[in-house]
Amino acid sequence: MKNCICNTCGVQFESSINAPEKCTICTEERQYVSLNGQTWTTLEEMIQSGKYKNTIESEEQGLYSISTSPSFAIGQTAYIVQGKSFNMLWDCITYLDSETINKIKGIGGIDAIALSHPHYYSSQVEWAEAFDARIYIHEDDKQWVTRPSDKIIFWSGESLELAKEMILHRIGGHFKGATVLEWKNGNAKQEVLLTGDIVRVVADRRWVSFMYSYPNFIPLPAATVQGIASRLNEVKFNRIYDAFHRIISDQAGDRVQQSAKRYVDALNGVLFNT
Repeated sequence: MKNCICNTCGVQFESSINAPEKCTICTEERQYVSLNGQTWTTLEEMIQSGKYKNTIESEEQGLYSISTSPSFAIGQTAYIVQGKSFNMLWDCITYLDSETINKIKGIGGIDAIALSHPHYYSSQVEWAEAFDARIYIHEDDKQWVTRPSDKIIFWSGESLELAKEMILHRIGGHFKGATVLEWKNGNAKQEVLLTGDIVRVVADRRWVSFMYSYPNFIPLPAATVQGIASRLNEVKFNRIYDAFHRIISDQAGDRVQQSAKRYVDALNGVLFNT
């Protein structure tokens, strides 16, 4: 019995004798199956290869980023957000070894894991078991869980306060249950929003974007983006960290509103004429 991991998306599946026939994450139109076909690995194989290493870096007081080198699967960054007595892992990466576990325990461990959307579920159950942490996933994305666990809590509604300084907000878009994290104590209490790629910081760090599918370039409807902007206009934040270690350091709330308007204008043919 083994817990197979899809090489393309990095999501781990429940234990089985044989590898699954397909990855339910990658065969859906927001993702893709590799041109080389469906291939699998396991966490044990990744560790035994000696190829991978996680880097944990301090981003600002109370915030650490975690990334895997060389990049694996989607290649996202996870973050540890530290509160007064509550530490959260925001989003997840696949690779986890004893060195990573010991380093994280050395900075206070993890009390909970919260996910922005299914593409970053990764080996979340391995992380939860290593740190005895609960996993928080919006119930709208329940169907995408590939490895069930009693560690998982499916929350409902539009917001969930996990600690006084950490609030989850379901804003939809990329997935129905797409979620962002408001960190009130971040950025010297000017507040931080951690967005996964529900809100993606683009190459020009003054702007963000929103997509139904990033690899397949499928945009979101104008009404959906307007809804996201409206929800985020109710949340105070001055800085954004996204899933690929892109940061808007200042005036991020205004940047999101300007970006949403530009996006909608582009869809409606107002922004340009080509």
